[in-house]
Amino acid sequence: MRSIGLKIVRLALILSVGLFTLTNTLRAAEPFVAGYDRFAASKEISSVTAGRLLLTELSCTACHQTDAPTLTPKGGPDLSAVGSRVHSEWLQDFLMAPHQMKQGITMPDVLAELPYQQKEQVVAALTAFLMSNTQPYPEIKAGGASPVPFEFWLKGNIEQGRELYHKRGCVACHEPDAEYETVERKPTPLDQIIEQLDADELKELGLSQLIRPVNSVPHGRLSEKYNSRSLTFFLLNPEKARPAGRMPNFQFEPMDASHIAAYLLSGKTPEPKPTEVEASLVEKGKAFFVDLGCVNCHSIKGLKPAGQVKPLSELDASAERSCLKGSDSLPHYSLSTRQIKSLTEVLAGRQYIRNEGPDAQLEFRLLQRNCYGCHERDQKGGVGRNRKAYFETVRHIDLGDEGRIPPPLTGVGEKLTQSWMKKVLEGKEKVRPHLTARMPVFSGEEIQSLPAQFATADGFQQQTDREVFGQFQGLESAGRSLMGTGCVQCHPIQGEALPGVVGVDLADVTDRIHPAWFKKFLFNPGEVKPRTRMPTFFPKGKSSNQQILDGDVDRQIAALWAYLKDSANQKLPEKILEVRSRNYELIPDKRPLVLRTFMEEAGTHAIAVGFPQKLHFAYDAEQIRLAEVWQGRFLDARGTWFERFTPPAVPLGTKRMNFPKGATLRLSDSKSTAAFRGYRLDKQGHPMFLLRLSPWDVEEQIDAENSDTIVRTWTFNASRPTDKPREVQLRLLAGDGVHHEGKTALVHPSGLKLTLKSAGNTEPTKTGWRVAVPALQPMETFSIEVTYQW
Repeated sequence: MRSIGLKIVRLALILSVGLFTLTNTLRAAEPFVAGYDRFAASKEISSVTAGRLLLTELSCTACHQTDAPTLTPKGGPDLSAVGSRVHSEWLQDFLMAPHQMKQGITMPDVLAELPYQQKEQVVAALTAFLMSNTQPYPEIKAGGASPVPFEFWLKGNIEQGRELYHKRGCVACHEPDAEYETVERKPTPLDQIIEQLDADELKELGLSQLIRPVNSVPHGRLSEKYNSRSLTFFLLNPEKARPAGRMPNFQFEPMDASHIAAYLLSGKTPEPKPTEVEASLVEKGKAFFVDLGCVNCHSIKGLKPAGQVKPLSELDASAERSCLKGSDSLPHYSLSTRQIKSLTEVLAGRQYIRNEGPDAQLEFRLLQRNCYGCHERDQKGGVGRNRKAYFETVRHIDLGDEGRIPPPLTGVGEKLTQSWMKKVLEGKEKVRPHLTARMPVFSGEEIQSLPAQFATADGFQQQTDREVFGQFQGLESAGRSLMGTGCVQCHPIQGEALPGVVGVDLADVTDRIHPAWFKKFLFNPGEVKPRTRMPTFFPKGKSSNQQILDGDVDRQIAALWAYLKDSANQKLPEKILEVRSRNYELIPDKRPLVLRTFMEEAGTHAIAVGFPQKLHFAYDAEQIRLAEVWQGRFLDARGTWFERFTPPAVPLGTKRMNFPKGATLRLSDSKSTAAFRGYRLDKQGHPMFLLRLSPWDVEEQIDAENSDTIVRTWTFNASRPTDKPREVQLRLLAGDGVHHEGKTALVHPSGLKLTLKSAGNTEPTKTGWRVAVPALQPMETFSIEVTYQW
């Protein structure tokens, strides 16, 4: 049976290789190194830097030793638990043809020149050995704020995973879904300039890099490789499997990781059952693993390299037999012509050991970790123009590119303190919470040296507060007054802010920022940070507020620093205190009022909607459900707007009615639930909740018809034809005494009555109805309506 199976694998590989040759270019087949791919061809990095980058990222120096301190090889995944992570069938196919199984892989094919039958035997032994290396999964403990369901890795939601994948920052490196809809934004002035210029004009202005598309780090065949559990745990702790840290840790919550895994795997896949393997085959595989040099790049406890190859200094790039030529018995990399040229040039004359200055050393480190995928430094890198639309603020507040794109790193060594940068890199400080994308955590000793490298490269000179500002103590009161004249319009302080203000909290700015940079930036923001939205309060070097400290610019900036340095003990600016003292009961008048807040019933993703008819509801955007309805008064917004640790908002009215937890709308056959895509307001101010329940986009609207009647409508539409009817399940009421009256009415013991109106086939259930949604053509819609009446 095994012989037949291997023949089938062989035929499949022959077919896939043929298809690959016909349909893919050499560029698609070459090893993909993000920094090299983006900057080498355009000569934005030197030829020496390009060659050195390939030496480390292709792990040449894992075999060919060198004393060059920056040429530490990337290495491959830690394989100590590979048998717990991957499917054996995938592993076998991968070892047979790694470059066809994962386009762009940086691992060489060490078996490329073996006769096919011998290759099958070696692969079978290697697979047996590798699959014998297993480890138990770590226990994920639930916390009060982070509940973890039993077998949470099987509870991922594809649509929620799709949202997280496109919002958390994954698409800075990996390919986005072309059909994922982003929020339409007004073009920035720079975008408008780019649209008006041709390629030659952009090149002349030095803007060519802004329009160059950024290629994606390939995923490979994830659904063949992983199961739901192994991919979820990989996303929770990538550095355990990939210690080189090229895949950083986004510190996902367990359920978020399971959602993303479900999206990447196109569903949930169970763990494979273990299979019995001959001990002798495992031992053969272990010997092959060492003899073939796999152990040079991949860690497995107790195994060490068997022999030595030529050190880097003795390599002759022009030799007839070399890895560059893909010669017999040597690792085969499928290198492109450009990559061969880069490696040949850097090896010639041992240019890789050339001493380089602090700027070049820092640039090399950023290239290795692909920091340029998110951050721009010295007009190099940053989020690609074809990816900017996926970077957003939490509530879609328009702060321009500066407020939604990861910040530039130009001059950051002069700006940020080293202690703060270390905390950020280690994940001990959260930055820019108003962004949907997250700053990931990076591991590795070289990351710990980054803050010092930034400081050295940017020529940072340490200065004390007194050296920069002179005698600044005693100016706190003046600083408080100055904060109220402008800063509070855009920035929170100690978690307190004016209504609608979203930005970086200034409370800890004196811990984050060097005083000299603070003074220089406030004096002329546009000079320090081009295209910033930060206005200058000192036009032409003069203060716009002559009443405070006699308009003395230096003393006013010193006063701001004094106030911020002691802000924890100082009064909040007067404007914030003033708005906090007002009565903030929200009273819907002619239009509905919508408030995103925290509520006891609707949770931390609550959307409260108040109607002039004095009938109101709270929507839980996390569980996609109507959570609560009440009559009379609406809400007080004080806690939501002004309390530092926002307490749950409490309905002010009476006759409160709660509804069952868990998603309201789901597919009957797969139990997939809808994913929340946001909401929009119609012309009358009524919210329309935007959901995705594949294969449909669904719009859910909840309106107050009068003081005791709510009408809830779901409208289904398909972006592409659906070939057959699909049944959805509505979960609306639960508890003892809930019963149906006929096929279209559901009654609660409190007197609440739900009435269903739908053109589709319907069937009552214990908690609501099952409704058949017919096959739809594009632009065709189907609606389900439920009336709630007290």
